[in-house]
Amino acid sequence: MDTIATDDHAVLDFSVGVPDNTMARAFADDAVTIGNEIQRVVVTSPKTIQLSILGLLAEGHILLEDVPGVGKTLLGKTLSGAIDCDFKRIQFTPDLLPTDITGTTVFDMKSSTFNFVPGPIFSNIVLADEINRTGPRTQAALLEAMAEHQVSIEGDVMKLPSPFMVIATQNLSESHGTFPLPDSQKDRFMISMGMGLPTPEQEVEILSRSQHGMPEASPVISAERIVEMRDMVKRVEVDAKIRQYIVKLAGHTRSNSAVRHGLSPRGGAALQRAAQAWAAMDGRSFVEPQDVSEIAVYVIAHRLMMQPAANESADEAVRTAIDETQVPA
Repeated sequence: MDTIATDDHAVLDFSVGVPDNTMARAFADDAVTIGNEIQRVVVTSPKTIQLSILGLLAEGHILLEDVPGVGKTLLGKTLSGAIDCDFKRIQFTPDLLPTDITGTTVFDMKSSTFNFVPGPIFSNIVLADEINRTGPRTQAALLEAMAEHQVSIEGDVMKLPSPFMVIATQNLSESHGTFPLPDSQKDRFMISMGMGLPTPEQEVEILSRSQHGMPEASPVISAERIVEMRDMVKRVEVDAKIRQYIVKLAGHTRSNSAVRHGLSPRGGAALQRAAQAWAAMDGRSFVEPQDVSEIAVYVIAHRLMMQPAANESADEAVRTAIDETQVPA
């Protein structure tokens, strides 16, 4: 994914309807630049870094789920650090209130007026750290922001800045004092992934980097450029056969007896947008079947509701769907 495809197909067409090889290279090069800056700080697999960039470019949100201490917060913080934009981190705790996220109105005694004080949600990238440590009411404060890129406060609708993205983390090994995310909120995340434990070689590298203090990411791309790249992703061509392939994958998850509720149409749309971004990161103006299959687990699995007695995991159900679904001829 760090090289640009060179084939006989038309390349990215993002300007006035004329294929422009220069723009295709610029898009892929910018994605690689972000990835290199993240890799300079975070020791993890290239696929994890690529998926985090995918969420950013596809206008999605990312849920990082894993055991404590593997770098979830560091990855989210570093991704935001590589972008020249506003960043806020919210540490979720049991006593956190919805207004601590969205903001509130404060009475100014000098002017005898109520003034709105925006909360940390009014940032380009918001890191919701340990999101499952706060109650459902506060978790729900993120729903409108994630879905509509706006918040409603005392009857007023306020738009969030662009680009906007939520990166949430939660520790899977702890259940005491946590509040599991409802399925409706999980569905708002385009990508859900774990980072996994590092290899011995990677762990040595982590110790080496942290010996004199961990490095921090520097901005390598502007927020305005991210907005441009997001617009480019929307114009990546999706053939009718690819759309049929996505629908067949969704249908397979719904017919699997181990799955109580399969992939929704909204989930299918998220998979299509993610595949568009994956193709654009490879310097292409069209989606191929492998773009869908390579990212399907990360987009679909967290959206599935499995039967209590299911003998397979959600990840396995998605892989089964991929193995048993043919691309329409």
